Amino acid sequence: MNMAFAGIGINRQEVYIANIVKCRPPANRNPEDDEAVACLDYLRNQVMLVKPKIIVLLGSVALKNILGKEYGITASRGNWVERKGILYMPTWHPAALLRDENKKIEFWQDLKKVQEKMMNSI
Repeated sequence: MNMAFAGIGINRQEVYIANIVKCRPPANRNPEDDEAVACLDYLRNQVMLVKPKIIVLLGSVALKNILGKEYGITASRGNWVERKGILYMPTWHPAALLRDENKKIEFWQDLKKVQEKMMNSI
């Protein structure tokens, strides 16, 4: 992710990276709902401390746990969602880019939207 942000001119010091779960599930599988729920209060506290204006949701797990199970990454990616004064940008998880290189263009387009929004808020 550091290289992706640097590639579009976002300084790493402007970015705070957090995960839905604080421990990687066995075999690097997606976290079960109970595992995510167990960590969400910690994540909410991180968000309250950092006070972000923009949150980039990387992949379906982040999207569904933050915005709701009714969201799908294919339909939601690239579209801003505003909740409680925070802008959310859902996009592909970096692992998805390794499986399907065609998603890289959409990923870059999404990050460019984030960069533009950050530049306009200065």
